[in-house]
Amino acid sequence: MKKIIKYITVVFTAGVLLNSCETTDLDLRTSPNDLAADQADPNLLLNSIQLAYVANMYELNDIGSELTRIDYMLGRNYFNTYPGNTLDDVWERLYSSTDGNGDVFTSDVDLGIFPNVANLQVIDEGTDTDFSFHIAVGQTLKAHMLLLLADYLGKATLSEAGNPVDFPAPLLDDGQAVYTGALALLDQAEALFAAGPADQGATDFFYGGDTDQWIKLVNTIKLKAAVTTGDVSTFNSIIASGDYISDSGDDFQFQYGSRDLQPDTRHPDYQDDYTPSGANIYQSNWIMNNMLVKNDPRIRYYFYRQVDATPGAAGEPASEEDLACSLAIAPAHYDGFVYCSVPNGYWGRSHGNNEGTPPDGFLRTAVGVYPAAGRFDDNSFGGVGLGLGGGGAGIEPIILASYVDFWQAELASSPAAKAAFLESAMTKSIEKVQGFGSLDATANTSFAPTGTDVTTYIDGIVADYLAASGNDQTNILSEQYWIALYGGGVEAFNYYRRTGFPTTLAPNWELNPGSFPRSFLYPQTEVITNSNVSQKSDLSTQVFWDTNPAGPAFPSAN
Repeated sequence: MKKIIKYITVVFTAGVLLNSCETTDLDLRTSPNDLAADQADPNLLLNSIQLAYVANMYELNDIGSELTRIDYMLGRNYFNTYPGNTLDDVWERLYSSTDGNGDVFTSDVDLGIFPNVANLQVIDEGTDTDFSFHIAVGQTLKAHMLLLLADYLGKATLSEAGNPVDFPAPLLDDGQAVYTGALALLDQAEALFAAGPADQGATDFFYGGDTDQWIKLVNTIKLKAAVTTGDVSTFNSIIASGDYISDSGDDFQFQYGSRDLQPDTRHPDYQDDYTPSGANIYQSNWIMNNMLVKNDPRIRYYFYRQVDATPGAAGEPASEEDLACSLAIAPAHYDGFVYCSVPNGYWGRSHGNNEGTPPDGFLRTAVGVYPAAGRFDDNSFGGVGLGLGGGGAGIEPIILASYVDFWQAELASSPAAKAAFLESAMTKSIEKVQGFGSLDATANTSFAPTGTDVTTYIDGIVADYLAASGNDQTNILSEQYWIALYGGGVEAFNYYRRTGFPTTLAPNWELNPGSFPRSFLYPQTEVITNSNVSQKSDLSTQVFWDTNPAGPAFPSAN
C-alpha cells in the first residue's frame, strides 16, 4: 500500500521549487496539455517530463530495492507479489496521452514523457526561439526510462511509439533494439547539449541548466548500458574521456522539499514514516543486520530506532502482540540468517514476511536522515512525528558517483584494482551520507561516527576483501554496493541478475517462493488495450543481456 500513495504524491514535489523561483511563475495546477501542442508552454511541458520521470524513478528504485533485500518485500510468492499491474503507472507516465486507470496522473502531469517530448519538438520547429535545451533534457530522461523498461520488462515500445494515428496498437521491440534506440537518443541529446543552448527560463530540477553536467549524465547513462550488457570497450572509452559522473558534486538526484501541504513536497518515505500515528514502512532485516554486525558508519543515518531493543533478539523477551514471529522457531532454510529480530532496536521485517500489521507504529525502525531527511539516530529513541528531523527535504538518488565506482570495480581486471574502486566508492558514499546529518538540527552529534571510525571501517573492509578470494571477495564487494544503493536501488535488480551476487542474501520467508523474477509481466493496461501485446505466463523470461542459468537455481540466494 505504501507505493500507491507515494507514486501519486511524488509528482507534486516540484511545487515548492516553482513557488520559490525568482525568475519564473509556473502554475502547475493548469495542465500545459489542455492546449494544442504548438500553444503549450514549453517550460511547463518540461516540468511535466521531469516530474513523470521522477515518479517513475521512485517506483523503479522501490521495486529494485525490495527484490534485493535493500528494502523489505511484502509477499511470500514472487508471482503474486508482482502482478500484471506492477508497472502500469511507469508505462503510462512514459507513453500515455491519457490517464489509463485514474490513479496515476494528476492535473500536474497529464501526458507521458513521449508525447510531451514530441510536443516540444513541434513547438521548437514552429518558433524562432531555441528550445533545444528542453528537447535534450526530455530525450535524455526518455532514453534512460527506455533502458530501464527494457531491463525490467525485456521489451518496450519504441519504433511505433508516439504515433497513435498510424500505430494505434504499437508493437513491442526486443530489448536489444530498445537499447540501440535509447543510445541513439542519448547521442542526439548530447549533440544538443554540446551547443550550449539557453534554458529559456525553464526550471531544471536536476542541474540548474548546466549543460556540461547534463553531458556528464548522458555519458554516465551510456556507462550504465555498457556495464549492463558487458560492453567493456565502450565502458573503458567513456571512462578514458573523464566526462562522466565521477565526483559527488555531479550526482544525479532529485531534491525534495519540506512543505507538507498544497502541495506536499516531502520525500515520500518521510511522508509515510513521520506521521502522528507513527511509522508505516518496515525496513529490511537483512541490510540492518549486515550494517549492524559490521559497525557500518552509515547505519545511524539510514535508520532511526524508536526503541532500544527488539523482541526475541539478544535475550529480549518475545512479544506475540508486537512481533509475532519473535515466538516462532526459524525454519531450516533460514539457518545462519536473522529470521525475525535484529538486536538493539533495529525493528524491521525479513524478505517476504506477510504477517499482519500489529500496533507497532511507534516501535518499528523508521527511515533516517539519509536520504529521506528524517531523524539522525542519536540513541534518543524519541519517536517520529510531523516536522521532525530534516522535515522530509531529502533526495531521490538516481545515479551517484559512488555507483560508478562500483561499476568500475565490477569490470576491473585485478583484485587490487577492484579494491581501489571499492575504497573510493565507500569513501564517496559515506561522505555523502554523513553530509545529511546536518539536516537534523536537534540531533546529538556526539553519536556521529568520527573520521577515525570511518577510516577504520573502510580499511577493514578493503583488508577483508584483499584477504579473501573467489566468491567471498565478490560477496564483500556486492554487499557494499547494496549498502551504497540504499534509497535508490534500481540497478541492484540488474546487478543481481547479471552476477548472482551477493550470495549472502537472506532467503525468502517462504521456502518455495517461485523463481526469482528475471523480468516483470507486461503492464496490464497495455495488454488489455493493445491487441499486439500478449501477456507472459510467469516472471521467468530473461532479458536479452541475462545469459545466466534459468531459475530457480539462479540466483542461488533464492
